[in-house]
Amino acid sequence: MNLECYRWPAEWEAHSRTWVGWPVSEATWPGIFERIPPAYAKFVAAIAKFEPVSVLAGGEGVAESAKPLLDAACEAAGAVFPVELVDIPINDSWARDYGPIFLTGRPGTSASGQAVIVDWNYNAWGGKYPPWDNDALVAERIASRLGISSIKPDLILEGGAIEGNGAGTILTTDNCLLNPNRNAGMTRQKMEDILREYLRCDNVVWVPGHGIIGDDTDGHIDQVARFADTRHVLVAAPWSDDAPEAAELRQNFDAVAAGVNAQGETLLPIPLRMPSPKYQGEHRMPACYCNYYLTNGGVIVPTFGDPADDKAMQLIAQYHPGRKIVGVDAIDLVWGLGAYHCMTQQQPLF
Repeated sequence: MNLECYRWPAEWEAHSRTWVGWPVSEATWPGIFERIPPAYAKFVAAIAKFEPVSVLAGGEGVAESAKPLLDAACEAAGAVFPVELVDIPINDSWARDYGPIFLTGRPGTSASGQAVIVDWNYNAWGGKYPPWDNDALVAERIASRLGISSIKPDLILEGGAIEGNGAGTILTTDNCLLNPNRNAGMTRQKMEDILREYLRCDNVVWVPGHGIIGDDTDGHIDQVARFADTRHVLVAAPWSDDAPEAAELRQNFDAVAAGVNAQGETLLPIPLRMPSPKYQGEHRMPACYCNYYLTNGGVIVPTFGDPADDKAMQLIAQYHPGRKIVGVDAIDLVWGLGAYHCMTQQQPLF
């Protein structure tokens, strides 16, 4: 399939819906799983105040157990958009990583008003968490459900590993995309060629990707750096200047500052301070405000019961003007080692 007439929209562009995966894996939240479905329902309800939500809830009893929690949460939140339960089974809830990447037709071309799905291969972050057989089929099954053509590159890649500005520039990390546990023998040049071909980008800015203690993705970009527009990038900064991760987070900041976008403009990094360390038992969780999710007219921000929550939301509001900022408690959900961006995949309007 020729993709020349397509583009990868930025997350802040209009959505037709959000896709999420209902929590089904107790191993993802060991010891606290009973608290996860209600917390997840509140998160879905927060999105449904801004746009429709499709919840992957296939398998015996999954939709039946999810529906009353979602109905109650949506009523309590005053959600006005529909939440549908979709009979597509999953192994885990991280729809960002295994879900479809939607490209849309460029206006004025033969593809205008159309979309195509990029269906990357998936191996649960380098084979860390089997099984992943259902997750690996999600993009294909959504494409079939929507009647949208799909294309499948011969490459393992998670959606949380790439961040686009909608104008030809992609941020990603060496630590993840060049990791041999995904695609052995991959080089920067070969990876850039693949990203240019399938995501229609003009340039790639590489960030080291280290510094989020507790992260198990090998450095997903959506934990460390997020485009706010075509130039400004919110970059995870240490909760304290003498934090043990401060030097590595500074390397990410400097890499963004050294980058340019496809128009040749220097990127402008903005430090977004993390909360103080959060633990489940002796394990530090990857609590980070960069893992927010943009909806139509809103931003869903993970909060952690920390004094830094308010400052983070104020900064995110400053760089996403005109959107309503909604903080949703993520202290239980982040024990699964991800937050709201990891749990979502947007379907752009086309």
